[in-house]
Amino acid sequence: MPARLDRTLIRAAGPDARSFLQNVLTQDLDKLDAAGVLYSALLSPQGKVVADMMLWAAPEGGVLIEADPMRGAELMRRLTMYKLRANATLEDVSAQHSVLASEAAFDGARPDPRLPALGWRAIAASGDAPDGAAAYEAKRIALGVPDLARDAAAEEVFAGEALLDELNGVDFRKGCFIGQENVSRMKRRATTRKKFCPIAFEGAPPAPGSIVRAGEAELGTVRTGMEGRAIALLRLDRALAADAPVSVDGRAVALAPPPWLILPTVEESQS
Repeated sequence: MPARLDRTLIRAAGPDARSFLQNVLTQDLDKLDAAGVLYSALLSPQGKVVADMMLWAAPEGGVLIEADPMRGAELMRRLTMYKLRANATLEDVSAQHSVLASEAAFDGARPDPRLPALGWRAIAASGDAPDGAAAYEAKRIALGVPDLARDAAAEEVFAGEALLDELNGVDFRKGCFIGQENVSRMKRRATTRKKFCPIAFEGAPPAPGSIVRAGEAELGTVRTGMEGRAIALLRLDRALAADAPVSVDGRAVALAPPPWLILPTVEESQS
């Protein structure tokens, strides 16, 4: 049975809704009707993530923007600022809809555009679906997928560090978007060496903010976690090249990168 996720929903409507969003977001909205849902983000001019989101095709060319409630107000503020003279409206419609998720397909659902293993999701009229936040949190940590509203502060991480490339959150061929120059340069030069990566251990997770070390060298910090596994933001080039054991608060941990994570090359790790 599908379960409900706690999400903010913003409806962008009007003749210029899609063209306005096309100019500011990382995804190509020309693909939205065929896909049904796309993973995207709003970046700062420097290329750092302000908020990530799902984009859903809505009637009459509109778009439903699904985001974490912790980023919803700032996302609305930024989009309103960037809208300028575009003939488009932005409205918070969270009270009218629910976001549902399930491991199996259900009526009206689409595959999660980030990673097939994340299951299926849909937007439906508000109802009494059970709360699925805890189960969904455990699944995404197990898969190594960061939650950018919890694993990072606003404008802390660049798009590449946030795994937007691996998780289909940026279209490098669509043309300009806010922050595009830095994102494209980092992609072209393969200079993203700090990324989110799971770590594995025995027992309860370390406290958020705990330092991950290789010997005495700092590699990064723990973010969210659960029994046996956590998401950490790490200098992967240093972590992969380290000779010393990796630990957190004196406890042994192991890097557990998923197969889809783009790792630094051997040369980058040793440089």
